[in-house]
Amino acid sequence: MSNPDYQHYYVPAQSPWPIVGAVALFFIASGAGLTVMQLNSEQGNGHWLLFIGMAILFYMLFGWFRNVISESQQGLYSKQMDQSFRQGMSWFIFSEVMFFFAFFGALFYARVFAVPWLGGDSNNVMTQEVLWPSFEAVWPLITTPSGETTQAMGWQGLPLINTIILLVSSVTIHFAHHGMEQDKRGQVKVFLGLTIALGIAFLALQVEEYVHAYNDLGLTLQSGIYGNTFFMLTGFHGMHVTLGTIMLIVMWLRVFKGHFSGEKHFAFQATAWYWHFVDVVWLCLFVFVYVL
Repeated sequence: MSNPDYQHYYVPAQSPWPIVGAVALFFIASGAGLTVMQLNSEQGNGHWLLFIGMAILFYMLFGWFRNVISESQQGLYSKQMDQSFRQGMSWFIFSEVMFFFAFFGALFYARVFAVPWLGGDSNNVMTQEVLWPSFEAVWPLITTPSGETTQAMGWQGLPLINTIILLVSSVTIHFAHHGMEQDKRGQVKVFLGLTIALGIAFLALQVEEYVHAYNDLGLTLQSGIYGNTFFMLTGFHGMHVTLGTIMLIVMWLRVFKGHFSGEKHFAFQATAWYWHFVDVVWLCLFVFVYVL
């Protein structure tokens, strides 16, 4: 005899949102590439393509959120569907772990293998004299092949403040989740609101950090391997914090509309999972990019 909880599996109608998201990502990738290429040029429309892509992406996110929320509130999801959501979110976070693992691997390769090799280690004594005679095998690399010198981003100041902000946000989202499990909606509203404020503060300080790097330290995307890995890792992490903050805002608005209960709140729980993942990635990034 079959379990009644698994008799019905909701299959949504065809959705335009995946193709809309693909178009948004195409504009974002094209616009970002053109913007980087045109940094030193007064002409160029790369930034407009980037803004258009971001606008389409936000439209897709909120449209897709609206559809899923509507289906959930109509009671279309069974326990089997809930398990599918959990498995999907788990695999999504795992894929994001592998995503950052690849970039940390690039950083590890540059520091452990490429830098000693360019410096002319015991197995490549002629490398330095042939490829880069003035090269010094130290990290971070603050001298570019053209001879320009930049400054490394220290871990004190803004990076340390941002680390504290994200650590505190892990605590606030934990208390918000704890309040949700006990149906303490007032606690959820307060601590979830604090988490959102901390996420926005982190992003604002990261923008200030980038301005400081470009204007005061000479640390840009053209600063060689150190500048590339620095902005690659911190930039992609900032993008994930932005997405996480959007998800938190959606959850916060749903709490005010009376959605969720102590027993049924996986959307909220998945957002908390994602936020903790973002915090852990930043801790690794802070240690390996700023401190070491």
